[in-house]
Amino acid sequence: MTHFPEADGGSAQAQAGTLLLVDDESNILSALKRLLRRDGYTLLTADSGESGLALLGEQAVDVILSDQRMPGMSGVEFLRKARELRPDTVRMVLSGYTELQSITDAINEGAIFKFLTKPWDDEQLRANIAEAFRLKTLTDENRRLSLERRAANTQLEQMLRLKEEQLGREHKVLGILQEVLQLLPWPLLGIDDTGIVASANEQAQQLFGARAPLLGEHAASALPAAVAARLQQAETGPAGIALAGRHYRIVSRELGHGSDARGRLMIFMPEAAPHD
Repeated sequence: MTHFPEADGGSAQAQAGTLLLVDDESNILSALKRLLRRDGYTLLTADSGESGLALLGEQAVDVILSDQRMPGMSGVEFLRKARELRPDTVRMVLSGYTELQSITDAINEGAIFKFLTKPWDDEQLRANIAEAFRLKTLTDENRRLSLERRAANTQLEQMLRLKEEQLGREHKVLGILQEVLQLLPWPLLGIDDTGIVASANEQAQQLFGARAPLLGEHAASALPAAVAARLQQAETGPAGIALAGRHYRIVSRELGHGSDARGRLMIFMPEAAPHD
């Protein structure tokens, strides 16, 4: 027969968890309830292993204290099945019989936390049960932290994957832009806010006759003086300049209006020489 929780008699101590007592002797169950009610546990009782398993199928339990010698199902057998049904419980045997081999095997398997003997010492029994509840609390907290850490790691992995995908897309876009710049028919230069050449297409490389790549060079030393001087001017409108025997109209634009880029873009557009 399964017995559901009783009121704990107005204990001053807050309920410390749920304790299932399993014993086929009703006087033993009554004595245990009288002893443990003061500790604030929610007390459940069952008079057989079968009844205990039925109760465990209906609600969660923190700690189980079971008699060993019971008709139909021994305490060790019951606790093995209880472990399968509610693996998070802390399980203990209370018995007047010393079936050491079966109990030792169950302890080694992890089915039993402790083996306690009858007749019991009240304070020692209370202390052992309190220790079982502390173990349950610690185990639950470790499990909670592990789940939180796993969830955080999963979220971080997702963020990293999204970042990698974003970087991959940006890399493709940059590749396309670089190709577009090379296909433009006009020389083009990008100068950052420190005066370093950050972008130069093949037409610009040929126009300025540089043997070494212009990228990474300081504009003041790598470009003709007239072009370098243009960089120092505040105005960004079109301006004419003669380079390599041809006349070019420089279209200069400050960068940073629609992005985080800082510097200046210069496009050199060939045009007919002005008439005198």
